[in-house]
Amino acid sequence: MDFPRWMQRAIQARLDEVTARIEHDPEMRRVRGGTDEAFEVLFAGKDVEQTPEYTEWENRYIVSKGIENERLYMQGLRDGIQLTVSLLGQSMPEETDT
Repeated sequence: MDFPRWMQRAIQARLDEVTARIEHDPEMRRVRGGTDEAFEVLFAGKDVEQTPEYTEWENRYIVSKGIENERLYMQGLRDGIQLTVSLLGQSMPEETDT
């Protein structure tokens, strides 16, 4: 099933909004800052992949991407639930007590 074009644009706009919010999140900036510092130290060595600095950078990068992906996933899950509830609420007639 293909989503209508307007819905695809709305989903993309929401993704852009959430991504921008995560980019400016103070905790993510702190995590990214540590990753950037470790990356700079990484290139000071000669055999990059065999240095402890590379391992440190790789670990920090994996953690920061994991946090970012987790936040994107959770926001997507919340948005999906909210969208489902909204659509079901519009398509189902309200029950009345008789």
